[in-house]
Amino acid sequence: MATALLLGLSTPAHAGGPYVWAPAGSIGKRLTICAQDLGVRHSKGGTPFAHLTSGQTFTVEHVDLEFGSEWVYGFAWGNVNARGYVQNGWFCNS
Repeated sequence: MATALLLGLSTPAHAGGPYVWAPAGSIGKRLTICAQDLGVRHSKGGTPFAHLTSGQTFTVEHVDLEFGSEWVYGFAWGNVNARGYVQNGWFCNS
C-alpha cells in the first residue's frame, strides 16, 4: 500500500485532474488556468517550449473529441503568447 501511495505522488499531473475539462463546446472561449504549471507544447505529448501558470489564460481553438480529449490546441496568453497544445483538465472554468 505504501508503495502505491509513493508512486502516486511521484507521477506527473495528467489530464482529467481535479479541474474543469474543455469540451468541444468551449472552442473560442478564453479559459483560466488552475494548474500551478501547465506545459505548452508544439505537439501532443511533446516537450514543453513554455509554461502557463495559475491565473493565466488559454483560448481553445481545437478539441479532438466532442466531449473533450487529453490535449487541447489553442492560444496561450500571459508570458507565452503563442499557439500550442496543453493537457486538458486543468482549467478553472469552461
